[in-house]
Amino acid sequence: MSLPTPNLDDRRFQDLVDEAKRRVQQKCPEWTDHNVSDPGVTLIEAFAHMVDELIYRVNRVPDLHYLRFLDLIGVRLFPPTAARCEVTFWLSAPRETPVVVPRGAQVATERSEVEEPVVFSVHRELTVVPCSLAHLATSVADQGSPPLDRTDDLLSGKEPGCFDTPPAAGDAVLFGLSEAVPGCAVLLRIDCRAEGRGVDPRDPPWVWEAWNGTDWTACELDRDTTGGFNKPGDVVVHVPRTHTTSILARQRAGWLRCRAVPPRSDQPFYQESPKLVSVTAATIGGTTDATHADIVRNETIGVSEGVPGQRFPLSRVPVVVDEGALVVEVAATGGWEEWTEVSSFAESGPADRHVVLDRVGGEVAFGPAIRLPDGGILNHGAVPAKAAAIRVPEYRTGGGPRGNVARGLLLVQRDPIPFVSGVVNRKPATGGVAGESVRDAAVRGPLSLRSRDRAVTAEDYESLTREAAPEVARVRCVPVGPGSEAVRVLVVPAVAEHDVLEFASLRLDPAVRTRIEKHLDERRCVGARVSVEPPFYQGVTVVAQVRAGTGTPVDLVRARASRALYDYFNPIGGGPDSTGWPFGRPVQSGEVFAVLQRLPGVELVEDIRLFGANPVTGERGGAVPRLDLPVNGLVFPFGHQVRVTRS
Repeated sequence: MSLPTPNLDDRRFQDLVDEAKRRVQQKCPEWTDHNVSDPGVTLIEAFAHMVDELIYRVNRVPDLHYLRFLDLIGVRLFPPTAARCEVTFWLSAPRETPVVVPRGAQVATERSEVEEPVVFSVHRELTVVPCSLAHLATSVADQGSPPLDRTDDLLSGKEPGCFDTPPAAGDAVLFGLSEAVPGCAVLLRIDCRAEGRGVDPRDPPWVWEAWNGTDWTACELDRDTTGGFNKPGDVVVHVPRTHTTSILARQRAGWLRCRAVPPRSDQPFYQESPKLVSVTAATIGGTTDATHADIVRNETIGVSEGVPGQRFPLSRVPVVVDEGALVVEVAATGGWEEWTEVSSFAESGPADRHVVLDRVGGEVAFGPAIRLPDGGILNHGAVPAKAAAIRVPEYRTGGGPRGNVARGLLLVQRDPIPFVSGVVNRKPATGGVAGESVRDAAVRGPLSLRSRDRAVTAEDYESLTREAAPEVARVRCVPVGPGSEAVRVLVVPAVAEHDVLEFASLRLDPAVRTRIEKHLDERRCVGARVSVEPPFYQGVTVVAQVRAGTGTPVDLVRARASRALYDYFNPIGGGPDSTGWPFGRPVQSGEVFAVLQRLPGVELVEDIRLFGANPVTGERGGAVPRLDLPVNGLVFPFGHQVRVTRS
């Protein structure tokens, strides 16, 4: 990859001549003839020409030298980051004993004729804990009384009601499980009488929650075939990892609850409380984190020579950025000693067992020795004993944007697990970003040198944010208001590029946000307030009518036009230059004409209507010729409609 020509010294021939003449006036005021006919001026121009040629050669520094210059100021290429997602393992049938999905188990997409599968490794061990229904309780809204135990009523056939009479928002039915099931999928098989009339069975006004010991946290509802407790069926909920056993209604259990909530304006509410005839519970699966990376274990990287500054290459590159530091083990008399990764050896002493890892080049470096002015030697980091074996117990390699797979694509178990019948990712994988290019590092290097690890300008905040979280797709720093000392750092996560963009995938990971906030808080100016947040996403709906050319299928033109609209209004890869829609840039209907008119097979763009939309609720405003965005705004393509006519 070629770099743009850098201006290490932007002076040119005339600049050098003018500077020399100014110095002549300062040093030799008696020299008054500065015309080109003067022999002294001729010498000045000759030397200026030679220096101009030298500056030109310096500015043509090759890529390799430029990288070495970046190394001198501590700028290293960012390695690729691995996409992450949650994968759900489904059991073939409920078990009476725990089922363990080990850390490192691999799942993958299906292999195709033209593409290799994308492989993910389980990042956190999952234990699918068996459970059964132990207790049932109900609570009434706004009474402040503890939940009432209704277990005996259920077992004796008295058919307890789920809610109060009449039902009200805030009423809840509580299911006490025999064990806490953190991260698991629970099947509630419910037999109920159809008395909960009045609600839409496809969208009942309720939420499912789990007790974490101090508060209720939201559960994700996988499916409901009871129609809102109006007929016998199954309810499957995904329980959060914070679920724990606790005492409610004087009974210790792992508690779940279904709570009635105020209905929307277009949603009816319960007129009568549903009646429960029987309820059983079982664990049928579990969810854990997976990373798009291969795990390399117990790799011996070399034998120590007993001298400072040793370097040992890893067999697999690049090394994926992980949450923790790399651990290197060195053989010793009593076993293996652990050496930990640090960012640099600047603060390392002679006894510190530290290493530095080049994640792009895959090289482990031990501390160097520095010769002091008095002739002594200072070791920045301990030195492994001579002939000691060196190994890395575990590291991850891989990553990149290919791991940003859409939801429902990770379906293959590469490592079969007993009693597990299937696996799926219920949400798209995000966070996979390619390694930093030399061109990007060339731009970042001078900024890093100028900021010196301190956030003062908007560019400093953006550069430091990418340093803290290189896996994000876009970063923009904007002021909160005129004269304000607060700044907003807008972060857009990396998502899959080959599918229709899902609004939920643009949610900023809380762990990434916390990491960025901590990194910026240590480097901000005193008194500055920093807010890390997502942009304001303005939904954009285009309703277009185009005329297809002769010989071009209508369906093909419609697909091309729809794809072009979604690509152009993509907040990550859209916009006029395909690098992401510019922050705060308005949307005008005229540019949509240009986008569609240049498509193959489109003879004429007859009509364009532009609408603002809410990507959360789906509400759409009236047709406008222009959509203005705030300074923190980005577009989001939502529900485009293309009508194609024939010539």
